Amino acid sequence: MPASRLRQAIITLTVIAAAMIELIDTSIVNVALSDMSGNLGATLESVAWVVTSYAIANVIIIPMTSFLAARLGRRNYYIGSILLFTAASVACGSATNIWELVAYRFIQGIGGGALISTSQAILFETYTVAQRGFAAAMFGLGIFIGPTIGPTIGGWIIDHYSWPWIFYLNLPIGLAAAALSYVYVTEPAQARRADIVDWPGIGLLIVGLGSLQIVLERGETDDWFAAPYIVTLTITAAVSLVWFILHELRTPQPVVDLRILRSRTLAVAAWLTFVLGVALFASVFIVPVFAQQLLGFTAAQTGLLFLPGAVISILVLPLVGKLLTRGVPPSAMVIAGFGAVGIFCTLLAHSSLTVGAEDFFWPIILRSIGLCLLIVPLTQLAVSGLEPRDIPQGTALNNMMRQLGGSFGIALVNTYIAHRLAFHRVDLVSALAPGNPIVDARLQTFAAAARAHGGSTWDAARQALGLLEHTVVRQATLLSYLDAFSLVALLAFLCVPLVLFAGRPKPLSRAAASAAADAH
Repeated sequence: MPASRLRQAIITLTVIAAAMIELIDTSIVNVALSDMSGNLGATLESVAWVVTSYAIANVIIIPMTSFLAARLGRRNYYIGSILLFTAASVACGSATNIWELVAYRFIQGIGGGALISTSQAILFETYTVAQRGFAAAMFGLGIFIGPTIGPTIGGWIIDHYSWPWIFYLNLPIGLAAAALSYVYVTEPAQARRADIVDWPGIGLLIVGLGSLQIVLERGETDDWFAAPYIVTLTITAAVSLVWFILHELRTPQPVVDLRILRSRTLAVAAWLTFVLGVALFASVFIVPVFAQQLLGFTAAQTGLLFLPGAVISILVLPLVGKLLTRGVPPSAMVIAGFGAVGIFCTLLAHSSLTVGAEDFFWPIILRSIGLCLLIVPLTQLAVSGLEPRDIPQGTALNNMMRQLGGSFGIALVNTYIAHRLAFHRVDLVSALAPGNPIVDARLQTFAAAARAHGGSTWDAARQALGLLEHTVVRQATLLSYLDAFSLVALLAFLCVPLVLFAGRPKPLSRAAASAAADAH
């Protein structure tokens, strides 16, 4: 018996709100790091662990959600996770030193890691099989908007209040979500058994993914393998994850059932979801930094760049859900989605230092349409070739790949920009040969401007060289960001033929769709 329309509406708003506060918290703190540093008396290097600790907890807990929900009961696990996330949020805002804040952020990440997959499962179960395309689209809206608007909300709060309020904001939403879940959420009709606890698997998963996440988050900052601890953690991650894979394949009741990756459709979809994570999080990272560092946009102006895309996604995602329910192949949408994201990055790869907000409008619209065509269809593509009993674990693995893709994408883009910046600076400086009439003319112009403001000939010459260096660095930085946009475009375009290797997805049967509702 389908839920009443009122119950559907309440559950839909509840689970999307719970998922969104978790996703917003992955990016909202980025704009508050400087304020935290000054208020808590910590270096920016130490404050960066506020972001890292949350990401580590998230990526560890996501693949374990299926096991934990089976062990504790999905309803209990979900409500408990919301309350843990909310309590940790309040503790974060009340932290008196940086390492307290880092510890509370880790706990917050443990609570938040359950909210994505479990919210999705509850939402699917609330709707009939025929309505689940629409439900998936509504949930996709939260996944898309959450990390996009996080920096905008954070910037507004920092401008008008103080950084603890980015955490206190979760208190009323979390309490309301927990209360409504207690009243309206029920246990699933079908539930996975978890009689045996796979402690070795849990330990290897924590060590392996935790080490990998630290490497991805901190590698660029600490010059990668020049730092001994990065080398140690890389080896630890490699050994632990290989051991974890071998152990899980031989264990009767694994904490993460990797055997389902024998499905070619899921294996390909998981990699495509990984690239989706790269595109989603890397573009949210590159565009704001590019706009603020090079174009002089304020945080508020940068946030407004993404607003048209968010509005378009509200219109497009329900349409995607309807197209899926009417039999449009998800693989066709995925191909179109990666094509659109590739074109978005290609357009921005031809930017200059004179572009304005209007030049971002259509590329951002195209990005939003592309991601809308990826988020929901990729989930359906991932589970379309699985048996009903395997769908919960399949969606958990898929969510983990998106999270890892986001971390990998930001690390990749950071490193690539740094390397290309060095390359372009050397290349530009090599063209500044003494006697070059263009260079001499530019230096004379700079020096004349400095003398006009009362500087001596010596000071004017020195200032002219400084201005020339500033111009070179600015141009080199621009070229490095354009290269980064081209790199993400290449990754997106390479995924188009990869979709074809997924094979023709099977339509979800009624039994499979019911099992998808328990996917967490």
